[in-house]
Amino acid sequence: MFVNKLNFKKMLAILFLGLAACANKPLDLNGVDGTPVPPAFANFPDIPFPQQAFLELGDTKALGSGDNWIGSLVYTAPYNASRVFDFYIAEMPKNRWIEVAVVRARISQMTYFRDKRAIQILIESIKDDESRVTITAIPNQAALN
Repeated sequence: MFVNKLNFKKMLAILFLGLAACANKPLDLNGVDGTPVPPAFANFPDIPFPQQAFLELGDTKALGSGDNWIGSLVYTAPYNASRVFDFYIAEMPKNRWIEVAVVRARISQMTYFRDKRAIQILIESIKDDESRVTITAIPNQAALN
C-alpha cells in the first residue's frame, strides 16, 4: 500500500508540473494579416516585420513596449532590399502609419507618423537576398504641440 501511495504522489507531481508548464507557455501572437509574430518582435506590435526576420539584439536599443516604445530596432531579413521596401509600403498603412517621405536608394529611407510618434526605417542590402533594417521610433514633437 505504501508503494501505491508513493506512486500516486509521483503521478500527481508529474501532472502538476505538466499543467504548470502549459500555463507558462507564451501565447501565440499574430500580425495584422494573421501570420505569426516572432517572439522577439512581440513587444513592438505597431510595427510589421517580414517573416523570417532575425532581430539583432546587440544593435537593438529600445525602451518601452506596445505602442509607446522608443529607440532603434535592427534586424536582418532573407529578402532583397527592394522587397523589404515594398513590404513596408504595403504594410505600414495597415497599422495606421501615415507616410511622410520615402526614398528608394542604395540605403532606402522611409518616414511615417502616427499619433505622437515618428518612425524612420532604413533599409540596406547586405547580399542579393538579405537586407538589414533599422527602425527608429521617436516622439513626434509636431503632434505634441
